[in-house]
Amino acid sequence: MSINHPNFGNMADDRVIIFDTTLRDGEQSPGFSMNLTEKLRMAEALAELGVDVIEAGFPIASPGDFESVYEIARTIKGPVICGLSRSAPGDILRAAEAIRPAERRRIHTFISTSPLHMKYKLRMEPEQVLQAVVDSVSLARQHTDDVEWSAEDGSRTDLDFLCRCVEAAIKAGATTINIPDTVGYALPEDMHRIFKSVRDRVPGAERAIFSTHNHNDLGLAVANTLAAVAAGARQIECTINGIGERAGNAALEEVVMAVRTRPDAVPCKPGIVTERIMATSKLLATITGFDVQPNKAIVGRNAFAHESGIHQDGVLKNAATYEIMTPESVGLNKSSLVMGKHSGRAAFRDKLKTLGYGDLGDNKINDAFSRFKVLADRKKVVYDEDLVALVDDEIVRDHDRIKFVSLDVHAGSNRPAKAALELEIDGVVVAAEAAGDGPVDATFIAIQKCFPHEAKLLLFSVGAVTEGTDAQAKTTVRLEEGGKMVDGQGADTDTIVAATRAYVHALNKLLVKRARTEPEAMSA
Repeated sequence: MSINHPNFGNMADDRVIIFDTTLRDGEQSPGFSMNLTEKLRMAEALAELGVDVIEAGFPIASPGDFESVYEIARTIKGPVICGLSRSAPGDILRAAEAIRPAERRRIHTFISTSPLHMKYKLRMEPEQVLQAVVDSVSLARQHTDDVEWSAEDGSRTDLDFLCRCVEAAIKAGATTINIPDTVGYALPEDMHRIFKSVRDRVPGAERAIFSTHNHNDLGLAVANTLAAVAAGARQIECTINGIGERAGNAALEEVVMAVRTRPDAVPCKPGIVTERIMATSKLLATITGFDVQPNKAIVGRNAFAHESGIHQDGVLKNAATYEIMTPESVGLNKSSLVMGKHSGRAAFRDKLKTLGYGDLGDNKINDAFSRFKVLADRKKVVYDEDLVALVDDEIVRDHDRIKFVSLDVHAGSNRPAKAALELEIDGVVVAAEAAGDGPVDATFIAIQKCFPHEAKLLLFSVGAVTEGTDAQAKTTVRLEEGGKMVDGQGADTDTIVAATRAYVHALNKLLVKRARTEPEAMSA
């Protein structure tokens, strides 16, 4: 069986579309935010990864969201660029305007269909919701041939009503039907039953691609995704590192590698370049300031580590004894000792390419190389992890409004610590001095003087990028302002400088959060 789709042509039954919503659902999660430059870089990485559809944002949410969707649509080639909208005409028209520059575009419109949501959130009767489905899809189809319709809280929707809504959406012109487990309530058997029942019962179901979008509140997002695929879903909605509202979404890397590793059980073919997974995961962690946990499947630092003597012995004899996939298959580079103070610019550029940075341009390469030389003078050996931390700190944040310039700290056990700090704020260098209870406290007070704000410090943590007393410190700072929480990260061989970079990173993310307004019902 094949489906004739406006953006994917005649799709073979074993083809599965990867719909990435890192820039929409993922970015909505507490503490996560990206500015325009960061979103564009992430979109480029997703295109290189081979995702089929990028849900670039929610254009009606704010002018910043609209701008980011528009710029992604204008500059990113390859994937379908999708904008989310509620069923309101204003949302749909705004989404249509935002995605208009894209070579391939989609409008994704949704409305709640569960009794709980219709009664308490929408305050609408089922027949009103059904009419809204028809009206919203019909309007979206006037602006693009590729329209996705979602039944928000679909897993808790009455099956008969869900079938009516899906039938109405397909008749109105929807080319993709998404039945999400919006609150992570379903079990795998629920998802299999829902998808099989709807596809069997709805007239014209064969004309649409069915999509699955699962949240991880019960830790079942990936399992529910695979169950839906087994029941005929041929689009998987997911995010890098599984980020998303509350407990997150189905993780792209986990779903894709499950399909690749178990073709006997899930005979589907995604078009993902799996060797790009690790680089994309690390990029997102750097941009958002949130590292994945060490034991995270596929991309955690322990995913291919073996401490048990029995496991080590088996892996040395044959890696397949304890590894069901190779580290290289997800882009994990085994080489660690890579560069030193005598390394040249050409070798530095080549190494960055092997680490997944592509062509950064001469100016960014020069800036990063200068900082690398300083680092190489301080450290005896420079590891891949050092380069990733350095380059991300230097390049990912090069469009921030607030930038670290310099820091001079005096501290000891016999006198109060003092910090003299310089920051560049919107192109103007601002200086301040402060005393405090230790060098970190003094530095943070100086930051407050340079850039006055009301944010509260909720977390300050320090770790090491690599081993040894000369290792770069990697610090995390969590700030909260008006109910909005952000995490910032910084790296440097000087722990206090790393802390300053992390605080400044968090402030820049807070500025992005300040600019956002969030309309209701964003959780499709």
